[in-house]
Amino acid sequence: MIFKKYCFLLFVFFACQNIFAQKKEGKSIDSVKPEKLEEVVISSFHINDSLQNAPASIGLLSKKELLQNNTTDISTVMNTIPGVFMQSANITTTRISIRGIGARTPYGTNKIRAFYGSIPLTSGNSETVIDDIDLENLSQIEIIKGPLSSVYGAGLGGAILISPQLSKTSGQTAGISTVIGSYGLIKNSLHYSLNEKESSLNLSYHKLETDGWRENSAYNREGITLAGELFKKKNSKLTYFTNYTYLKAFIPSSINKTMFENSPKSGAPTWVASKGFKEYKSTLAGLAYDFKLNENLSNSTSVFLNYKDSNEPRPFDVLRQYTFASGVRTQFSGQFKIRETANQFITGIEYFTDYYKGNTFENLYLQNNGQGSLQGNQITETGQKRHFYNVFAQMRTLLSKKFEIQAGINYNKTQFELENYNLNSTQDYSYDGIFSPQLSFLFKPNAQQTIYFSASRGFSLPATEETLTSTGTINTDIKPENGYNFEIGGKFYFFNKRLYSELSIYHMEINDLLVAKRVGDDQYVGINAGKTFHEGVEISLNHNWPVNSFFTVNSYVSGSLGNYKFKDFVDNGNDFSGNKLTGVPANKVNAGISITTTLGIYLNSDFQYVDKMPLNDANSAYTDSYKIINLKTGYGFQILQHLSANIAAGVNNVTDEKYASLILPNAVGVGNALPRYYYPGLPTNFYGTFTLNYLF
Repeated sequence: MIFKKYCFLLFVFFACQNIFAQKKEGKSIDSVKPEKLEEVVISSFHINDSLQNAPASIGLLSKKELLQNNTTDISTVMNTIPGVFMQSANITTTRISIRGIGARTPYGTNKIRAFYGSIPLTSGNSETVIDDIDLENLSQIEIIKGPLSSVYGAGLGGAILISPQLSKTSGQTAGISTVIGSYGLIKNSLHYSLNEKESSLNLSYHKLETDGWRENSAYNREGITLAGELFKKKNSKLTYFTNYTYLKAFIPSSINKTMFENSPKSGAPTWVASKGFKEYKSTLAGLAYDFKLNENLSNSTSVFLNYKDSNEPRPFDVLRQYTFASGVRTQFSGQFKIRETANQFITGIEYFTDYYKGNTFENLYLQNNGQGSLQGNQITETGQKRHFYNVFAQMRTLLSKKFEIQAGINYNKTQFELENYNLNSTQDYSYDGIFSPQLSFLFKPNAQQTIYFSASRGFSLPATEETLTSTGTINTDIKPENGYNFEIGGKFYFFNKRLYSELSIYHMEINDLLVAKRVGDDQYVGINAGKTFHEGVEISLNHNWPVNSFFTVNSYVSGSLGNYKFKDFVDNGNDFSGNKLTGVPANKVNAGISITTTLGIYLNSDFQYVDKMPLNDANSAYTDSYKIINLKTGYGFQILQHLSANIAAGVNNVTDEKYASLILPNAVGVGNALPRYYYPGLPTNFYGTFTLNYLF
């Protein structure tokens, strides 16, 4: 087993660090003073704000990393994190899997909880969408891998925490940016911020358009974001946030292997003929009030809402969906001592309610004289209300300067009611309450070394379609997935904090595996079909090297080796036990280098290798492995005392690699047609950017 086989790597790292620490420092080769890597600060919602003291594998993307490409597709930067795999087709359709969890989801992302500040981005039907929010409005993304966070709901795959961009510069700033690229890509952004002693305001607008490189793949998105703080005082503040997004994206859909190899620009014929697309308006909004009751106790309380109204004409029907979610979350955090032993704690409750209504209509595109989709008579109409609450607590006990224990627990209770308008019926149902405990041990021999061990339990709720039978009634046999995760890892600084490294080894088993069985063009029925296990090793290295007084080199290497398999899985009479898990690469490697100069000229290059992936549960078909190289160069300079600019140009997929940027797991061919597994990735494409910022 990988979990046992690679445990020795952790101790090799630890031994090496001790050797380096014991060596006497020689005379520096460079005349300049070495620049150390900064201590990484994580979200204030954790029990501590230091990545070094977190007994979990947490991937972080800083503002600089989020903007390292063309700021239009988040998947490029998400995939630099080991263990995380984000697939994207024309920006419209995305899927995120963490350590193989969520890889078999037909469309979209589930089994992962996501937050924008304190606002949940995960809907009541378990779907998570993070690509609506403009990358330029984010300050940081954290990805907690595995069910290690009691505070965020103990999702099986983990949690994604997105921090909004809030100005830290006193006074007023304003800026514009433009991106122009291949296939009609153009993105324009405007932003304005005001930061005063007692309040702040951040307002931004963006519009992103592309003609797309495939048939029927034009994309248009625009959004407005307003965020800031009010009533800022020494011990309290009110944070506000709202984001509005409008999107209309045409869908080329997936194609079969023959088309993928010979005509990847083609869309699926029925989607092209119907001019299928997705269109929606969505709004996120929230208020959070933080205050300190005293030196040892503070509270953060937030209220939020999430609204989405969408229309999706597809060849087989027209889908209309409406979702409105709202909730409240409050948590207390503090510290206390017991017999000179320092303790920190977080405890709180989150309540979430979600109303969903979905209608399907006939699509009469064949009768519309080649003009595309035309809505006909209604076919189905369903509604669902979900109510759930999470009660959570986490505690950190510092037994000594070198040893600490962290423990947590999450309790979830979910109930929902289904309205089937076709059957004129209403049903109520609820799952049994789920307890998800977590226990971690952390050992710090010194300030530059951390070794941890964690054991935790997580769960994943069925999506809306998985809770229904083929007749549209509640499937009372369905149960949430659940699993136990065991992880050992280490975080180390080397060479006087110029090299930072992480290593983690994990083993996880999932019970009551949720399987979406396809019973129609876009109709799935959920069953609990068996077990999977997920184990692997992840490593990352970040190095900062000030070569001389003129330029500095920053580089990183990250990799993940995984073993994801069905442990006990029988579906529709077929025994897939022992097969590799569908839709996820076992191995992934990323590397990058950035060269910056004192003149403001910089050069970035990154490389990604993705192993082959099983396309179906039977493992009878695989994608090819692929390698992607991206390059970017730019120049940042000062025009006037308060006016700065940045120009850059880049090329993605330098070698014009042919690859599948998204796959449809377990696609089924109709009649004699081949299964349509493939969403082709972009060929070589170019872009240029221009940014102007003014400080008043």
